[in-house]
Amino acid sequence: MSEQLSVPPPADGPSPDPLDREAVNALRASVLRLSRRLKNQRVDESLSPAEMSVLGTLARCGTATPSELARKEHVQPPSMTRIVAMLEAKGLVRLQAHPEDRRQKVVTQTEQAESMLAAARTKRNAWLSELFGELDEDDRATLRAAAPVLEKLAHLSPRP
Repeated sequence: MSEQLSVPPPADGPSPDPLDREAVNALRASVLRLSRRLKNQRVDESLSPAEMSVLGTLARCGTATPSELARKEHVQPPSMTRIVAMLEAKGLVRLQAHPEDRRQKVVTQTEQAESMLAAARTKRNAWLSELFGELDEDDRATLRAAAPVLEKLAHLSPRP
């Protein structure tokens, strides 16, 4: 089943040409498929994707308040409170008093979480490396060149 969604034109600019629409559609569909397949390469089946995502965010940003995590993860604060509580019960995060505002808590990942994330990265990288090895050299070179562009794309925000 092909996922075909049209790309709306930018609110303040010209419509993208049909080739751009096709490229955007193909990129979206392939990134989603690859993301789903990568998520299936799990080390710990007891953690939900939301819990893994929060641990990944903590690995990137260090410590954060539950409110900051909720914003970064695009979830409501009560949902983040539940996720943090589950991670704390599993020994994967610690809650500590905020150094400047004692009414707040700061969430930090534990060494157990760091080890689990490292194992997950190793497993996913091995799986992706195996697939990468199935490609010819031209395709591998294309992916090497595309990686920085995809990283940039992942961090862009659409204009309001």
